[in-house]
Amino acid sequence: MAVYKIVEIGDEILKEKAKPVKNINANIIKLLDNLADTLYDAKGAGLAAPQIGVSKRVIIVDTGEGLHELINPQIISAAGQETDIEGCLSIPGLIGDVTRAVTVKVKYLDRHGKEKDLTAKSMLARALQHEIDHLEGILYVDRAVNIRKLSQKE
Repeated sequence: MAVYKIVEIGDEILKEKAKPVKNINANIIKLLDNLADTLYDAKGAGLAAPQIGVSKRVIIVDTGEGLHELINPQIISAAGQETDIEGCLSIPGLIGDVTRAVTVKVKYLDRHGKEKDLTAKSMLARALQHEIDHLEGILYVDRAVNIRKLSQKE
């Protein structure tokens, strides 16, 4: 597969609403595989297709419990609220405090076109919300307070 250059803040694609995937074909499967290669190379927790310059509603997340691949993800319910530190591969060197739901339920298609849902809590829920925001053209810095340079301690 391939490791892509991650698009950084300032690139217009990060502010655009990503296009829905109409049918899952070899190009979408390749996109999922390339997103995973790029994510693991960058040592991140999640990656959205716009972050590698592709306007498709495709995200991947791995917060340590295995890879989740989501095509056309939609948050269908959310509960609780929690503020925590976030960073982003598209905004290197900065972090900020973002308030997000503690638990989310997400409806999506898997790589085989099967409709699924995933109920996530804590870090996985936060990562899903962060990546789905990318599909809407929203960056964490649009929601964050106390944006600061990443220190060696954090």
